[in-house]
Amino acid sequence: MSETITASHGVTLTEAAAAKAASLLEQEGNDDLKLRIEVQPGGCSGLIYRLYFDENLHEGDAVVEFGGVGLVVDQMSVPYLDGASIDFEDSIQKYGFSIDNPNAQGSCACGDSFN
Repeated sequence: MSETITASHGVTLTEAAAAKAASLLEQEGNDDLKLRIEVQPGGCSGLIYRLYFDENLHEGDAVVEFGGVGLVVDQMSVPYLDGASIDFEDSIQKYGFSIDNPNAQGSCACGDSFN
């Protein structure tokens, strides 16, 4: 796991995740895009994560920059994500972003949702 950079809104983005997001943002060529993470109802355990690029900011959004990447957390998701860490891994065993959330009491077998 990469070294973690801490954020004031309670969510951290590792250096590996920030570097991958910055690379993807550079490919998009839109300086207004930021990485947004949110929690929404859904999945077999009740809540799902959404991680995507967004150029819109809404009232109550918390934005913290990590290595040139703005990480946005909406007001409703902050309590569910406080203390969470987003990482990126590129190995034989795993490829992609992952979220380690100490607030998740349980998750489904597929790992896509939590409660």
